[in-house]
Amino acid sequence: MYNIKNQVFNELSKTQKSMLCSSLRAIVKNSPNADIEKLFDNFADDERYYLEINNPHFEFLAEILDDENFRHDALLFMNECRKYYDYKKSQEPIIKAQKAFEKKKREFLKEVKMGHELPTKKQLYYYDRLCKKYNIEKKELKSKLEARNEIDRIIKEHEKENLYGI
Repeated sequence: MYNIKNQVFNELSKTQKSMLCSSLRAIVKNSPNADIEKLFDNFADDERYYLEINNPHFEFLAEILDDENFRHDALLFMNECRKYYDYKKSQEPIIKAQKAFEKKKREFLKEVKMGHELPTKKQLYYYDRLCKKYNIEKKELKSKLEARNEIDRIIKEHEKENLYGI
């Protein structure tokens, strides 16, 4: 898409070209199933209307809106945008899978790191209070991971007892 942008609308300034390309790209993105020819015709009709009421979005299009080279460049750019967005949509499942994998990897690395660190004072205090509350014999906790897992086990075990009235 970006290679085509350098090849089209060469008679416009950089700012004008950027504004026009951005607008055309948004039109294509918002209408993924519409025909490119119809999209361009709607765009051209809208611009003619705004020129007639003296409130144009793109004043610089007044002279070139009906030019065949402009139409050709716009259609070429819009077709390229459609290809880009179709490709991007086809890549969505792969990107989602990569994100899910990265999330699992971060969780795993976090647990590995926790397995090597000493438990915090808060964890030790909370574990101590849980052991006293439920009359459980305390173990020596060697890592944050072990403390977290032990606290979770105690809470889940006693939630079930409270839930079922055991």
